[in-house]
Amino acid sequence: MVNLSVKLNNLIFKNPVMSASGTFGYGIEYNGFFDIGLLGGVIVKGLSLNPRQGNPPPRIIETPCGMLNSIGLQNIGYKKFISDILPQFDNIDTNLIVNIYGGEIGEFVELASKLNDYKQIAALEVNVSCPNVKAGGATFGKDPEVVFVLVSSIKKVCEKPIIVKLTPNVTDIALIAQAAQSAKADAVSLINTITGMVIDTKTKKPFLGNKFGGLSGPAIYPVGLRMVYETYEKINIPIIGVGGINSPDIAIQYFLAGASLIQIGTANFVEPDIALKIIKGIRRYLENEKIDDVGKLVGLAHN
Repeated sequence: MVNLSVKLNNLIFKNPVMSASGTFGYGIEYNGFFDIGLLGGVIVKGLSLNPRQGNPPPRIIETPCGMLNSIGLQNIGYKKFISDILPQFDNIDTNLIVNIYGGEIGEFVELASKLNDYKQIAALEVNVSCPNVKAGGATFGKDPEVVFVLVSSIKKVCEKPIIVKLTPNVTDIALIAQAAQSAKADAVSLINTITGMVIDTKTKKPFLGNKFGGLSGPAIYPVGLRMVYETYEKINIPIIGVGGINSPDIAIQYFLAGASLIQIGTANFVEPDIALKIIKGIRRYLENEKIDDVGKLVGLAHN
């Protein structure tokens, strides 16, 4: 019997596979396809203090080996999330992680403070990496000093584990990860999407209403893997790998590069229950390799 459980701060994940924010709705939508309690964790779409309409359409287009989106963090706002969504997690046996967003540091801090009191929420993922919003988002995530101040401020008002989701649209992502670690972040998630665009040759204009979007899917997995590998050598808090994971083999590559847990993103749109298949594939790999604990894979590619 192999051990798939992972400990992060005071949280126990029954397995290292989670849904990625923005690709799994509020989680409960997928409960009709399979029991989401079988996942190590569910990370809901980015939540803000007040409801957001998001960016103008079109907001999604498929690309070779991936998808480009400019949703713009559309969400129902924290009050409706608390009243309508959160109670539905009372009987779901998984770690609920809320991805939070703010246009300025004060908004992040206020939202984290308000969510701190809800026991159903296991941790917060701080989104400093969305490329599709003009305020906050990736503009925060590109400056190590801003990341330090932001995470430090949140830690003062929130007792839950804090995960910082980083943008790949920087020169050195490890510098940002080090700033998050210095501010006492409990883990970092990398990577978010890579900025890109598509032009409609009929209209001769950018296809997306926001002109630019975030590229995700299989096309970015080698980039995410490289960034996890580089960051693993610079920090000593857990890394959560995300970016183009659509098979057990790619998931295992992320562990070998240094990730302790992984998130499934765009692949959820193609195959809603793919996370379960990846969990089974990870277990099968460990059994075949006669490795009794998934944690023993972490960082092996550095040896």
